[in-house]
Amino acid sequence: MRRLVILSAALAATVSACATDPAGPGGPPPSADNGNDCAVIAAVAKEHYRFNTTDRLPPPLRLTDGDRTWSLRCDWSRYGLSFPRIFDPSTRPEPGKPVQWVSFNRPTYDGHGATIESGILHGPLAGMGVRCTVVSGFAAWTVTECKNTWIS
Repeated sequence: MRRLVILSAALAATVSACATDPAGPGGPPPSADNGNDCAVIAAVAKEHYRFNTTDRLPPPLRLTDGDRTWSLRCDWSRYGLSFPRIFDPSTRPEPGKPVQWVSFNRPTYDGHGATIESGILHGPLAGMGVRCTVVSGFAAWTVTECKNTWIS
């Protein structure tokens, strides 16, 4: 029995060592392409912006990873959302129509959850950016806090 306890303790120590943050202390949180990105974005879209599929449809979706756009395939209906249009920065806006979009940067993850930067542009000089903290719960990801990062 004593050997089983010692073996269990050694196994637990090995597993916990594997679960440490690979970026190390003080390093940047790692990005993940593990299927959580869609859920994190959906949490911010629904809880912060209050988008849904009926009366609060979002403006065109813009996904960014730093200065670059990135591609993400999500079943938005699974989260009760719809992003019917994708923002194309190379397309010129129609005369008289303002440029509009909602952007989501690639989330970063740490041992507590995820951080994601987002922004919404309603028109020229009419928008704001936020940095949101999102945690994984039993059933879904939940926004715990969003702080303004820019306002125009």
